[in-house]
Amino acid sequence: MERRKSFKRQKRYRRPWLKKCKEFLRQFIAFLFSNLGIILLVVGYTIAGSFIFMAIEGKQPLKMKEELKNNRSKYADELWNITYELNKKILDEKEYHKRISEVLEKYQTIIVKFIKKGYDGTDDADSSSQWSFAGAFLYSLTVITTIGYGNIYPRTLQGKIATIVYAIIGMPLFLLYLSNIGDIMARSFKWIYAKCCLCRCCPGVARRRAIRALRREERMQVDYVCDDEKESEASSGSGKTSVPPLGPRESILSETYTIDIEEDDVQNIPVPVTVCLTIMVGYICSGALLFCKWEDHWSFMDASYFCFISLSTIGFGDLVPGDKIYGRGRDFYTEVLELSFVFCSIYLMLGMALIAMCFNLMQEEVINKIQITIRTVKYILRCNR
Repeated sequence: MERRKSFKRQKRYRRPWLKKCKEFLRQFIAFLFSNLGIILLVVGYTIAGSFIFMAIEGKQPLKMKEELKNNRSKYADELWNITYELNKKILDEKEYHKRISEVLEKYQTIIVKFIKKGYDGTDDADSSSQWSFAGAFLYSLTVITTIGYGNIYPRTLQGKIATIVYAIIGMPLFLLYLSNIGDIMARSFKWIYAKCCLCRCCPGVARRRAIRALRREERMQVDYVCDDEKESEASSGSGKTSVPPLGPRESILSETYTIDIEEDDVQNIPVPVTVCLTIMVGYICSGALLFCKWEDHWSFMDASYFCFISLSTIGFGDLVPGDKIYGRGRDFYTEVLELSFVFCSIYLMLGMALIAMCFNLMQEEVINKIQITIRTVKYILRCNR
């Protein structure tokens, strides 16, 4: 009997298959939108987009090159026939030039039409086009990051529709990535800044801690001090004693006390604007050094300009990574493992999160300075009444 009851209890508390699926789906969605999951989601979405655009746009250049070869053979035969026909009789130079010009103009019109569709001037059908894996991956990344260099763009109707749908889903996803990763980087950097730049061994830090602690105490005593001063002015003989605000001498004397006061939460410590600007300039310059090395005709200033335009999502497209990034003439596996291609993708994704972090820290610092200024002005005005 006891075995039957225990068996019934186990059977009673067993969850149905549908609830297990719902629970697994809920946990999977929560992981996707977590910090690690959002990174994997953005990378996977970009890889999926590269395969989609390779399938849509990758075959188009091969078709154009084949059609252009046929047209070239056709018009070359026409030129040969005209020459052979006019050589049978006395050659009329004017008629020869006229007929040759007509044929060349027709061929020129066809070439211009195919160039507008994306013909790059090469005739090797085996060579990889702009829509290789590296090119398609970088195109997908520039779409969702809104950089949009413009050197690669879809030529087919299917590619344009796919770009619209891909951007509608990808841009909010990348903004979520910037928000999550930027917030993590900001909190991590504040912790590093507090531990490395605000330690007790650093010169002047102890005094700044004491001043901040005294300012907090003074702000708590502002209302009491101002009211007490007004009462002492109205009735000097009432016997009430006013508590004056702490002056410079008291601040220096009480420094030994305020050094031991516990520091505020690390996340409330403002990071100076100069530190944020130094991080951004250093990141741009380090990327510029590597791009200057990989690109043959780029100077350091050109590479710095490219890094800034890319990370700020301006993306003029006047300077774009060349053959060493797009991996022309290589097979798929060599192209995926190409160091320059991997670096360019990581540099853009990490750099935009870093810029978002710096802007966030700079915004907090500016707001903090404005709040301190407003409090100081209010304190002066209320004490002078």
